[in-house]
Amino acid sequence: MAIEAQWFGLAVSVGTTAVSAWWCLRRVSQARHLLDTPTSKIRSAAQGYVELYGVITAQPESTVVGPLTGKPCVWWRFRIEEHVQDDNKRSWRSLESGVSDALFTLSDGTGDCLINPNGAHVRTTTREVWNGRQRHPLLANKRGLLGFLSLGKNYRYTEERLHVGQPLYAIGDFRSSGGGRQGLDLAAQQGAVIREWKSDFSGLLQRFDSDSNGLLDDQEWNRVRLAAQLEAEDRHRQQSLKPASHHLAKPRESQPFVLSTTGEDELARGFYWQAAGAALLCLLGAIGCAWFLGIKPLWSL
Repeated sequence: MAIEAQWFGLAVSVGTTAVSAWWCLRRVSQARHLLDTPTSKIRSAAQGYVELYGVITAQPESTVVGPLTGKPCVWWRFRIEEHVQDDNKRSWRSLESGVSDALFTLSDGTGDCLINPNGAHVRTTTREVWNGRQRHPLLANKRGLLGFLSLGKNYRYTEERLHVGQPLYAIGDFRSSGGGRQGLDLAAQQGAVIREWKSDFSGLLQRFDSDSNGLLDDQEWNRVRLAAQLEAEDRHRQQSLKPASHHLAKPRESQPFVLSTTGEDELARGFYWQAAGAALLCLLGAIGCAWFLGIKPLWSL
């Protein structure tokens, strides 16, 4: 075997082993997060990483529709592929894909939670796959140049959707505002008020530069800080008087953000199967590394 081919094979084996080991550990960790996180009720959920069960409801005046079917929904994901043939090999080549970023609501009987699906692993039971001759199926009834250009081509369309009334399992970063739910980090809020005031420095001088010298001395800055503290407390008090609102979004940490119309047990089972497949691939990669390095396996000794 040529030395270049041997080194290439060894590099591929090492890369396969490392990536599959990482993927195995990641999937096991995600499955454990799902199974170890208790289900919370929206009304009493703690701030942070939570698991919720409920029913999907639409945002008021929502007009979300599937881009390929035109069917009303609250979330969609689509893919358009073209059938190609090269050197007697047939395959599907992806042309377009996209995913919805529209907000929707989860209700569980104790409250409503606004879901931001950006960055989520979404699994839905509503999935349509079909073929056609137009690149965009909603234009299939149109004639003229578009129809001529698409003549003889074969396209495959895939659209997945979440609909109002479907059950939803959701796990992610939960935050509440209003209703007296949020605590006051006085130092942080005071700093935010001061930064806001400093963006209009002329206005800040007009309010606190008592000697009109165009500068703020230590005594005047103390007045600024005191006024900012009072302003922060007043803003927090006003925010607490508003009705409570809840939001679920992608966690800042590496915890999984999952939205699914199936339950956590099925999701965790899928993650474990993927971990098992990655573990098998890792083992094959390790055997490949040993073979390229000339190390004999234990069973051959």
